Amino acid sequence: MKVVAFYGSPRVKGNTDLLLEEALKPIAEAGHEIVSFKLNLMNIRPCQDCGGCMMTGVCVMDDPMTDIYHAIREADRIILASPIFFFSVSAQSKAMIDRCQAFWCEKYLLKKTVPAGPHGRKGLLIVVGGMKKEDGIHCSETTAKAFFRTISVPEHATVGFLGVDAKGDILKHPTAMQDVYEAGRRLIL
Repeated sequence: MKVVAFYGSPRVKGNTDLLLEEALKPIAEAGHEIVSFKLNLMNIRPCQDCGGCMMTGVCVMDDPMTDIYHAIREADRIILASPIFFFSVSAQSKAMIDRCQAFWCEKYLLKKTVPAGPHGRKGLLIVVGGMKKEDGIHCSETTAKAFFRTISVPEHATVGFLGVDAKGDILKHPTAMQDVYEAGRRLIL
């Protein structure tokens, strides 16, 4: 099984990274292939809404998204981990998601979906934020749902944590590490 993981945080070894690394542990332990993308280190240009992908389902821009498109097509499982910024996923995550407009055109205009392999396709969203309002999880979940459906991932789970802001504070949460470990384990079942 091939698992693609997107690190959506600009903070290195912050709460989001710690959660994602823990979720990836059972996947690595089971011997599955993991391909990771640290979105903040990639020079992904924002979608220009140029219409270039409308007839082909292929983005006309040539940047690191080309590697992401390829990885998404080959993935059996996809994980998006992001901090919650202003009730949504990070700008780094959102830029990648917006560039999946090419998949949207391919799926909805050209009537082609990314084929599911023998393991099917599932997703996992991991979000963490300092605010204590559930709105951050709900709004991030809505964005992720559109992303996952667009790339032909029919089902996904969400694990979210609120009231966690300072770097490393997620380690003080009583269940967070176990919660994401279990979410990673369930993802590959």
